[in-house]
Formats: sequence, structure tokens, C-alpha cells
Amino acid sequence: MKSNCESCAHYEYDEDYECYTCQMNLDEDELYKFVNNTYHDCPYYSYGDEYAVVRHQM
Repeated sequence: MKSNCESCAHYEYDEDYECYTCQMNLDEDELYKFVNNTYHDCPYYSYGDEYAVVRHQM
């Protein structure tokens, strides 16, 4: 099973670390899973579709 972080609105590029990071405040257990790439079914997941508002207005 693959994590869905790549399409999440909270998964953003951090210029200081020069990599993608989760912008949510994860607790210690969640952070461990995220770093080890075993973080599945995230409760903070939000689809990062920038055009959703535009389609809704049409």
C-alpha cells in the first residue's frame, strides 16, 4: 500500500530542508511513520486540487 502524501495539500516543498515535508503538526508516532514511509491513511489528508474552487464556480 502506498502513501497518498504526494497529492495532499499539506505536503509542500520546504526550501530550508530542500525536500517535501508534511506541514501538519504530527505527534511523535505519526512523525516516525512519516519519516520511515509507513504512514498510511493519514487523518489530515486533504486533496491538493488547486482548481476545485474554479470548477465549483463554473
